Amino acid sequence: MQLVTIFTAFNPGEAQLIRSRLEAAGLHVFVAGELAALSVDGYALAIGGIRVQVPEVDVEAALELVRDDGSGAGPEEKD
Repeated sequence: MQLVTIFTAFNPGEAQLIRSRLEAAGLHVFVAGELAALSVDGYALAIGGIRVQVPEVDVEAALELVRDDGSGAGPEEKD
């Protein structure tokens, strides 16, 4: 199974928020680099960030969920 990084966070909270949102939609999600980021005194930037990854077959659905701000408004309705 090929994993694809669909989001890079620079703090664990942000990565876990994205993870939970994707899992709630029924997607399989992997978070890579979180422990390494914590072991470097929270400097996730030094290791390239915390990567939220999904199987290649779920990339399109995952990206759509990440881009959706949850307001329900279409692109033309957002400020």
